[in-house]
Amino acid sequence: MSTSAPRLLGGRYEVGELIGRGGMAEVHLGHDARLGRPVAIKILRTDHARDAAFLARFRREAQSVAGLNHRSIVAVYDSGEEHLRETGGAELDIPYIVMEYVDGFTLREMLNDTESGMLDPYEAARIVQHVLEALDYSHDMGIVHRDIKPGNVMVTHAGDVKVMDFGIARAIADTQATMTQTQAVIGTAQYISPEQARGETVDKRSDVYSTGCLLFELLTGRTPYTGEPISLTYQHVNSEIPFPSSVNPDVPSELDAVVVHALTKDRDERYPDAKAMAEDLEAFAHGRPVSPVATSRLEAPTAALPAVAGASLAGSTSPRTDPDTASIPTTTERRRNSRLGWLFAALLLIPLLLLGWFAWDASRGAPEITVPGVVGTSEEEATAELTDLGLEVDTVSESSDESVGQVIAQDPREGSTAQEGDEITLTVSTGPADVSVPNVVGMTRSEATEALEGAGLQVGDVTEEDSAAQGPDKVISVSPSVSETVSKGETVDLVVASGQVELEDYVGQDISEVRSELYDLNLEVVEQPEESQATPGTILSQNPAAGKVEQGTEVTFVIAEEPASTVTAPPTTETVEPTESETTATEEPEPTSTSTDTGSQTSTPSEDTSSPTGPDTGSSPRSTGSPPSP
Repeated sequence: MSTSAPRLLGGRYEVGELIGRGGMAEVHLGHDARLGRPVAIKILRTDHARDAAFLARFRREAQSVAGLNHRSIVAVYDSGEEHLRETGGAELDIPYIVMEYVDGFTLREMLNDTESGMLDPYEAARIVQHVLEALDYSHDMGIVHRDIKPGNVMVTHAGDVKVMDFGIARAIADTQATMTQTQAVIGTAQYISPEQARGETVDKRSDVYSTGCLLFELLTGRTPYTGEPISLTYQHVNSEIPFPSSVNPDVPSELDAVVVHALTKDRDERYPDAKAMAEDLEAFAHGRPVSPVATSRLEAPTAALPAVAGASLAGSTSPRTDPDTASIPTTTERRRNSRLGWLFAALLLIPLLLLGWFAWDASRGAPEITVPGVVGTSEEEATAELTDLGLEVDTVSESSDESVGQVIAQDPREGSTAQEGDEITLTVSTGPADVSVPNVVGMTRSEATEALEGAGLQVGDVTEEDSAAQGPDKVISVSPSVSETVSKGETVDLVVASGQVELEDYVGQDISEVRSELYDLNLEVVEQPEESQATPGTILSQNPAAGKVEQGTEVTFVIAEEPASTVTAPPTTETVEPTESETTATEEPEPTSTSTDTGSQTSTPSEDTSSPTGPDTGSSPRSTGSPPSP
């Protein structure tokens, strides 16, 4: 049974089943036909491929990322563009990136699968150390990741760590940001650095900050700051840093130091690069002390009072861990302000302190919410239920056998606890995955049905058509056409051969011009010659006559043949050649006698009719009648 040729990119990458779909791209399981290995193929969605600015940035990013080669980075093997012609005739170039296929789980999936929602501190430190080694390499190559989070880190079944989406996040973010000299980049709100939140230039220390947020979540099961995006941005910029051990008491103090040092607001006071942070994690793993600069962070304040409020307090630089005491300005021995000045200062401080208290209360004192189960409901119903509880909703699309718009997964899962403003990610079905119509032309109807159903498609209308191109009951054409991409479960209409063909009236035509036409109609030709005054080779008659006939029918033609030449028939009586004397005798006429007697015969006078021999001349008599009567 024949099957359709797979969709091929770059002449070597076979596009297989859809294994992931996001807002910007689709990821397919692929096969490198040249090297015989599985690959992952990320293909940009057509609605983004129409943006010329995005295309230019994506091409540059794809070229630079393809040069990365590190054991903890998902390798990018190749990139290119697929040239398509849309239904309306418009031409479109779709960029794609061919990557290493990783068989494993994302850190997000690992956290969701654990009962506690967190990892063992030593395992968390091991994984993050590999992430930092990958970042250190990419930074040396001039590439900043900009979107480190659990969903972009994979762990294979063998325990290897792989960082994904280098450069792609940057290309996507560039299209979402205002194109100014500030180089503003928007990342995932729970993990963005303060400089990202402020729209400043991003460098390798921004990746260090995001990795600190990642380590905090692996150790505690939650991100350092929670809330809706605006609140998160404010907290990243202003709120003081919580210790992981304040959430999970089992976290060692060394990891507290590493996390707090990575999350320092001022990037100049942060780890200078990913390598320095990785070295501290390696020291922890081997039982050695971490760096003194990280340890010194253990003495830093951890209260969540926003820095904006503290900065307004009469220039005090002493640590504050109690919001109540923080509201009292520091006094000096030299009071030179009048009562009016104190009143004016108090009026200015009250709104700032209230703002700080509300922010602190929102980030620390929000009541916990039990996440309801919304899997199986529609996207609209799920969104309404979650937002009514004060939760934010983000949706991603994914193909499935469920109906379009139905929620097929949620993160966090049902029964988890969250705070007001936390984000719930819903995975919404886009319907069955797209498939390619297999090549069933030339198959019988039953064979074609089996092939289409095996590809996840259904047989639609089946119509018959007279055609000599295929034998009886074999497929002539399909709609949608062969290799066209359609949704799984879609119907495919078939046109099958009826087994009949139209026979014309060929009388009067030359048989040499008709033979090949009838062979093309799958008809047998029988020729019967017949003498005729018509031009030789002309068809005098045909059987059957013009009309529809079954393929394989014998068509008999009577063909004109030239008549044979005319020849004079020889005499029926026996003839004896005359002798020379006979010839001479016949030159002179002789008298004849006629007898009326019925028994007489006509003869020459000199002949002796009774003698068997002639006269002395030796000539033989010539008999012209019956022998004489006795």
